[in-house]
Amino acid sequence: MIGPEMEFRFKPIGVIHTPFKTRRETPRQGFLTKEVGEVEIYDRYEKGLKDIEGFSHLILIWMFHEFRGRPLIVTPPHHPEPKPRGVFATRSPDRPNPIGVTIVKLLERRGNRLKIQGIDMLDGTPLLDIKPYVPDLDRPKRVKTGWMKGKVR
Repeated sequence: MIGPEMEFRFKPIGVIHTPFKTRRETPRQGFLTKEVGEVEIYDRYEKGLKDIEGFSHLILIWMFHEFRGRPLIVTPPHHPEPKPRGVFATRSPDRPNPIGVTIVKLLERRGNRLKIQGIDMLDGTPLLDIKPYVPDLDRPKRVKTGWMKGKVR
């Protein structure tokens, strides 16, 4: 039965290499940077990359490996009206579970390595999964942006 004490265990399928060594220098959102990184898929998962070259963008699911806490109320930075918000109404990296999701541009595949652009994770980040980005499936229509309306592009 699912409950608040249930735990899950994940095994990384690879590691993400980026130029970002500290949290401070890491972009808040991947689309804000043109920086390039590389996904290294562990050998036993390389077969899963078959046919990935046909996609321009990928969804990376990864772990915040330098996880620092679980606040439920956070104050988002970089907004004209900074005020405390519930963590689930923000894109804060400080979450109850240290899971990150980023859409990246796939530039090239070389064996078990993917050259990617639009990164917002630290060097050495554990990769949990990859999914192809498909606009017809991943971009909902008539989206509401809540308190962020007019504050994000």
